[in-house]
Amino acid sequence: MSQAVTRSVTTGPVTSGSLTSGSVTTGGHGLLASLDPLLREWLPRQRWFAGKGRPVTGFSLVAATELLPVEGKLGLYHLLVRAHQPLAAVQGHVPHPGDCYQLLIGVREALPPRLAPALIGHVHEGPLAGRTVYEALYDPRPAEVILEALRTRARIGGLRFERRDEIRPDLVPRLVTAEQSNSSVVYGDTFILKLLRRVLPGVNPDLELPLALAREGCPRVPPPTAWMTAEATVETGTDEPYVLGVLQPFVQGASDGWELALRELAKGEDFSAEARALGRATAEVHTALARALPTVTLGHLQLQSLVDGMTERLEAAAQAVPALQPYAPALHSAFEALADLAAEGETWTAQRIHGDLHLGQCLRSPAGQWSLIDFEGEPAKPLAERRMAQPVERDVAGMLRSFDYAAHSAGGPPAPEWAEACRAAYCTGYAEVSGRDPRTDPVLLRAYETDKAIYEVLYEARHRPDWLPVPLSAVRRLAGSAPV
Repeated sequence: MSQAVTRSVTTGPVTSGSLTSGSVTTGGHGLLASLDPLLREWLPRQRWFAGKGRPVTGFSLVAATELLPVEGKLGLYHLLVRAHQPLAAVQGHVPHPGDCYQLLIGVREALPPRLAPALIGHVHEGPLAGRTVYEALYDPRPAEVILEALRTRARIGGLRFERRDEIRPDLVPRLVTAEQSNSSVVYGDTFILKLLRRVLPGVNPDLELPLALAREGCPRVPPPTAWMTAEATVETGTDEPYVLGVLQPFVQGASDGWELALRELAKGEDFSAEARALGRATAEVHTALARALPTVTLGHLQLQSLVDGMTERLEAAAQAVPALQPYAPALHSAFEALADLAAEGETWTAQRIHGDLHLGQCLRSPAGQWSLIDFEGEPAKPLAERRMAQPVERDVAGMLRSFDYAAHSAGGPPAPEWAEACRAAYCTGYAEVSGRDPRTDPVLLRAYETDKAIYEVLYEARHRPDWLPVPLSAVRRLAGSAPV
């Protein structure tokens, strides 16, 4: 397996508010070779590893940077590593050899008990032979190194740290241990750092859109305080950098929208007032994005391409999940109705949107204000696709499906009336701000909700079969009739 030539930059520890660069070495590949057997076991067990179900056959190095010297009691490496797996075709995309992951590897002679959950393994050969390596974010000192680099706008090898606002130097870090598709560290209840795990070169909407919203003065999205990137390397075949992480204000005491909805539902409380407020917040974000970034008009050809993609996903899901097959003809009609409108000359406005909106992407502050977070989009999709302009109904459909999921997830019997009240209130709140109720375009909204439900069926069948009845109940509703 060929490997790109990369550099490992040795730096001294963070002292007196600054980072100083040391000598340049070329031992990155030897380091990776020594970690290889440990990473093959550890990486697939991580929640954020995308290639589950396929063995890791090897690794290649994209970049390696030493942030704390390994000669001390605590060493710290920042690695960008490509995990190679058997090629797997992704619907609508060309197969690729492997995903690139951002790793922060701590190095100690032995782990103290408090870091036992972070263990990656014990190295037996190579430059780290006899040492123990672990997930460094569990350890406050490495997390402090990252914050200090952001605070001082450091340049360390190919790593670049930028900031818009001042950062205090004495904030105590703690890792967020809830399951996520990335990793988050909270600093003193003041900031939260989201470290992207699977990274791609190019403009990442998780930084791009909050920056655009900050310029518009939109209060519904925490503005980026700082961010970190990695320069392009020979291995990437592009001159675009990687976005590695974003630091934003931490909303202290905020409730996750999903957990809040489940709590209220379990208590038998009405959630429609919150759903209406959340609809207003969504519309404020959409309106600000439409001001900040270009909008486009979707005509017949663009809509036909959209419908073709929806149809292909339905056909693939029906092949993979037999329970979906009886409803496939009726579900096709949702997409055909949209294609017919486009063929008759109807057009739609498209703009930048959230791209993966659901209750878990929303925070409610103790004062009752809703915020939207995590603008990364669907991580499995290419960046170019995530950055495409789309009708706002796609975000709306995602939230409507989320209310439906909550109504089936609170531990009691399903509560379709609760979900319907939330769905209606959300659309009402959206219309109060935007001037347009999403329900006035039922064909487009039904197509997007159908597409989302089909995705959910496939996901649950593969990962959580016990949950399959939840999206199947939506499929029955959206099909509009009993199976044929």
